[in-house]
Amino acid sequence: MKRVYKHIEALSDEEIKDKLKRNELEELIYLPLSVGLYHHNWKVAQDICLNLAQHNNARVRASAIFGLAHISRTKGQLDKRLVKPIILRELRENKEHKGTILDAIGDINLFLKWDLARKHFL
Repeated sequence: MKRVYKHIEALSDEEIKDKLKRNELEELIYLPLSVGLYHHNWKVAQDICLNLAQHNNARVRASAIFGLAHISRTKGQLDKRLVKPIILRELRENKEHKGTILDAIGDINLFLKWDLARKHFL
C-alpha cells in the first residue's frame, strides 16, 4: 500500500454525524484522527473512536486506536476502564496494523503515564 499524506481537517459535529451515517471507508479511516486532534470534548471524541474500533474493517479499527492516542496527546485524558480492553483486543487481533496500534499504545503510555502492553516495549 502506497502511503499518501493527507491533511487532517477539523470537522463540525454535523460533519462527523454525516460521515458516520455515510459509512464510507476512506472517510471512516480519517474520522477518528480528526476527532482525536480537534474535537473540543474528549469524551465525545473517545466515544466516536470506541465506536469505530468495533468496525469490521481492520484499518478503520487501527485508525480508531490511533485517534485515541491523539486524544491522549491533545486532551490529556481517556477513560482507562473503557479504552484499555479495546486497545489490547486490537493489539492481539489486528495483526495487519499491529505497528500502528503499537505506536498508538506508546503515545498513550507516554502522555497518560499508563503502562499498557509492557512486554511489547521492553
